[in-house]
Amino acid sequence: MVQKLITGYCRALSVLMVACLVLMVLMVFGNVVMRYGFNSGLTLSEELSRWLFVWMTFLGAVVALNERGHLGTDSLIARLPVAGQKLCLGISLLAMLWICWLIFDGAWAQVKINWETTSAVMETSMAYFYASGMVFSLLGAPVLLLMLTRLLTGRMAQEELIGIRENEDMPHGNPQP
Repeated sequence: MVQKLITGYCRALSVLMVACLVLMVLMVFGNVVMRYGFNSGLTLSEELSRWLFVWMTFLGAVVALNERGHLGTDSLIARLPVAGQKLCLGISLLAMLWICWLIFDGAWAQVKINWETTSAVMETSMAYFYASGMVFSLLGAPVLLLMLTRLLTGRMAQEELIGIRENEDMPHGNPQP
């Protein structure tokens, strides 16, 4: 049930990221054409593209977290017994939850500080820019909590204990040192 909800909002985030990317490409390409072809440009495009890029990065981090798509190495963890793998995964999930809290707390402080500050071109509150960290934390924490719950209740398969996926470019199996 919870995994379906998380998968649903990750799918919605993916659609939103595509929309952000399309807008960024259109604005930057349009601005380049206008500057070189017509000696004018959209001042809004640079700032809005930067905002969309930051938001897209944070939203993509949530999707990658759910898909376990972040970079990692398993050279030590793969050699541990199952109990050691469970312990390491539990510690890493707790550390990531702590980092989510730190990002949320720092972003919240920036939102409060910058609420009255407006951006140079769009004249929009800079708090919306910094709120991206809060949104990441609020959407990423349930993913981590679900993984931690599955680990602690024994509903996580042994192959899920190693937190990274194998690269499709690499041959299967562990290379001999």
